[in-house]
Amino acid sequence: AGFAYAGLHRKRSAYRWSVETSVYVDPDYKRCGIGRGLYTAVFALLKAQNYANALAGITLPNDESTAFHKRMGFTHIGVYPGVGSQFGRWRATEWWNYRLCDDGEPAEPVALSKLDGRVVAGALAAGQALVR
Repeated sequence: AGFAYAGLHRKRSAYRWSVETSVYVDPDYKRCGIGRGLYTAVFALLKAQNYANALAGITLPNDESTAFHKRMGFTHIGVYPGVGSQFGRWRATEWWNYRLCDDGEPAEPVALSKLDGRVVAGALAAGQALVR
């Protein structure tokens, strides 16, 4: 029905608290809460891992994805014009940020494998509860 993931935004040390996120939902399962449920679980895990920013890049045009990220609470932070080629055309990528923590320097990021199993189970349950 869908999947979501997060990966490091950049390798340099200064960016270690920021990740890039993606969520994909099969068209047959849209409007069932799957995207919201997946992101809710991923964000809970990222918070537990001490990440500060979840960034999302959206290839334009994509009004549906832009609207979804707005509903999820992302903030628009900019556009990279003509940085990717898709379907034989150069496309812009719109960038969005979801703040995972308060201002100030957070603790060092923690590997997912180091989280307590109850924390992981709680994050997954929180996401699953949103799926209809």
